[in-house]
Amino acid sequence: MQKLMRGFIRGVDALNYRLGRFVMYGIFVLMGILLWSSISKTFFLPSLWTLEMAQFVMVGYYILGGPYSIQLKANVRMDLLYGDWSTRRKAQFDLVTVCLLIFYLCVLLYGAISSTAYSLGYWKDAPLSYLFGVLAGTEEVGRLERSSSAWRPYMWPIKVIMIFGFFLMLLQCLSEMFKDILRLKGEPV
Repeated sequence: MQKLMRGFIRGVDALNYRLGRFVMYGIFVLMGILLWSSISKTFFLPSLWTLEMAQFVMVGYYILGGPYSIQLKANVRMDLLYGDWSTRRKAQFDLVTVCLLIFYLCVLLYGAISSTAYSLGYWKDAPLSYLFGVLAGTEEVGRLERSSSAWRPYMWPIKVIMIFGFFLMLLQCLSEMFKDILRLKGEPV
């Protein structure tokens, strides 16, 4: 069992580390979009797409960078007591909090799946089976949701990125949970 947990930890950590290192350069894409927005508003006709595209890039940057942040323990932590605790006590506390985070991420993932199904034109109450049906080719895509702005982009691409990001965060939390279990057993991580 420990060998399986270590393999899972290595695989998930490697994937999220590489993806996080790639996604962190998204800040430059965001800066470029905002720079173009400023230039076009000052010297040319304002671009309609810049504000919404900047929002989409920021969502991707934030959500796809989440697993990397969890892995590096770069999230906000109240260190009033935690810093003085032993490794075992920290692992006990982290195990409880990561379980709560896993529950929260499951709720977010279900919401992202429901929202994506809605953006693909599905208005019933079984979004999981609908999305699996779309992937398998047994369900048809309905009227695609578009933004209400003047640019009117489709919403499904950013919602798919949200599903992917929440899923990766969930995997990273499972990796962190396995690390805490190994620490509680006295095993090296």
